[in-house]
Amino acid sequence: MCRKNGLISRKINIFVAAIVLMLQMTSGCALNKQETVIDLFAAKSLNGAMEELIDSYGQNNPDVKIQTNYESSGTLMTQIVEGSACDIFFSAGEKQINTLEEKGLVVAGTRENLLKNRLCVVTYSGSTTQVTGLNDINKASSLAIAGESVPVGYYTRIALQNAGCSELLENKDINECANVGAVVAAIKEHSNEVGTIYYSDITGHESEIRIIEIVPDELTGDIVYPVVRITHDKANLKKITEIDKFIEFLKSDKAKSVFEKYNFITYQ
Repeated sequence: MCRKNGLISRKINIFVAAIVLMLQMTSGCALNKQETVIDLFAAKSLNGAMEELIDSYGQNNPDVKIQTNYESSGTLMTQIVEGSACDIFFSAGEKQINTLEEKGLVVAGTRENLLKNRLCVVTYSGSTTQVTGLNDINKASSLAIAGESVPVGYYTRIALQNAGCSELLENKDINECANVGAVVAAIKEHSNEVGTIYYSDITGHESEIRIIEIVPDELTGDIVYPVVRITHDKANLKKITEIDKFIEFLKSDKAKSVFEKYNFITYQ
């Protein structure tokens, strides 16, 4: 009887030891698969497309977490200059990237022009505005236009200047918005009669916003969206590899199809 009990006891000990070993191995694997966090700063106009792409990317890369910050490119640039943690900057304008390059904050050789956009003069659906385009935008009772440090606001002023119509904004009731999302909201809510946004910003709001004019590229110049990797003293090789991998994903055919769905123009 004692021999039988001893045999059972040894089997239990072996079983318990096996369980402990499995738990240790599982724990070791979990430690080896630590989550990589990537800080992405992206222009407000990219919000919808980027969220869809990040969700898609995460399905095949569960150990990578993309932390996002969506704002006007001018605001994001300032945050980067002031030391905010950022790994990737996807800007709605070249001016902001140029400034960061001059300050040595962009990793050399990582700049890529991924997208283009178009400037639009818009009003809300059902509006009886007399405005027919940029050349008579002063007919609006009120305007929603992003600030000059915001790319869409910058391109609006450049277009007016190139059309010889800069004076049309003088003595006008202008709601100077912090980003293009705020312009969209102002038009949708009828807070302002007319505004300027990107063509991509119409996506999802087709029943609420009406395009009055798509401004000719000759007046704005190319509206380019560059992406860069920001210098990061604390980024190890694993993180740098994951950052580069995500940027490559943004250049893929799969990503291009999503950007095009949101009415961006992709580089071929």
